[in-house]
Amino acid sequence: MKKLLCAVAGLLLLAGCADATSSTSTASGEGKTTVRLGFSAWPGWFPWQVAEEQNLFAKNGVTVDLKYFESYTDSLTALSTGNLDANSQTLNDTLSSVSGGAKQTVVLVNDNSTGNDQIIARPGINSIADLRGKKVAAEQGTVDHYLLLLALKQAGLTEKDIQFTPMLTDAAAAAFVAGKVDAVGVFAPFTTTALGLKGSKAIATSKDFPGAIPDHLVFGADFVEAHPTEVQAVVQTWFDTLAWIGQNSDKAIATMAKRGGVSPADYKTYDAGTTIFTREQNLAAFAAGSTPANLDFQAQQIGDFLVSTGLAEEKPSLDGLLEPKFVQAAK
Repeated sequence: MKKLLCAVAGLLLLAGCADATSSTSTASGEGKTTVRLGFSAWPGWFPWQVAEEQNLFAKNGVTVDLKYFESYTDSLTALSTGNLDANSQTLNDTLSSVSGGAKQTVVLVNDNSTGNDQIIARPGINSIADLRGKKVAAEQGTVDHYLLLLALKQAGLTEKDIQFTPMLTDAAAAAFVAGKVDAVGVFAPFTTTALGLKGSKAIATSKDFPGAIPDHLVFGADFVEAHPTEVQAVVQTWFDTLAWIGQNSDKAIATMAKRGGVSPADYKTYDAGTTIFTREQNLAAFAAGSTPANLDFQAQQIGDFLVSTGLAEEKPSLDGLLEPKFVQAAK
């Protein structure tokens, strides 16, 4: 899996103009629109690689320029500045972009993190409470930072009780293995890197906080309004891809493991930690409610987090953020 960056905020003022020209810049000679779709290293998003290799976008009549980003942060920036039409990203990061002025719309729940976001500690640190005074690295403002704060709060601590060390996720995992920090907040597949430190272990995971880390397909709002047919085709392709994976498990795992840079055996260990959402689970998540399973509830909780950490001056508006009609229309 993943994850909200202050660096994006400075670019968001450009987003309105960029989004407005997106459909024009991607139109082909035949009048069809190519969807520029981004994704990065998270198990819940690797099915897009399967969709491309099995020509499932084409079977749904949509042309997709699928772009893989080694840096998740770069994918967030690309969507916010109009260099992508859609991206797979967390609800945290979407709300961060919206708070900075971007107009974005969630059209699909890819998955929920159910263990693949982890706080991993060196030997001798056995609980979150043991982090008091210790140096802990995570990518600032990301969902792993959010997970860290949730876990600290549960243990009766705050960020002031630790030495928080902001780093990009891949760098944080490497720093942990090198012994430069005592614990790290990372998502799969970087959990595999961090757990390479002998004796290290996860002392908190997203499994402990059900529903707190949902991951989505997010479009620029202007693109959704201008090209609903293409959006619907991409959403349908997602569900078709899940069906194909279910019937061709070994081949799909090989494809996704290769994209993630891990072995098929390692990739299989991510299965329980990422819950891919069916259409029925999507419909339930989009429904209004007051539980962690409801996206509107989680969005309010995350909005409070953004304000409390200084990543947003005020809670982002949810107007136009959640659009269930494409999931509702999917077969």
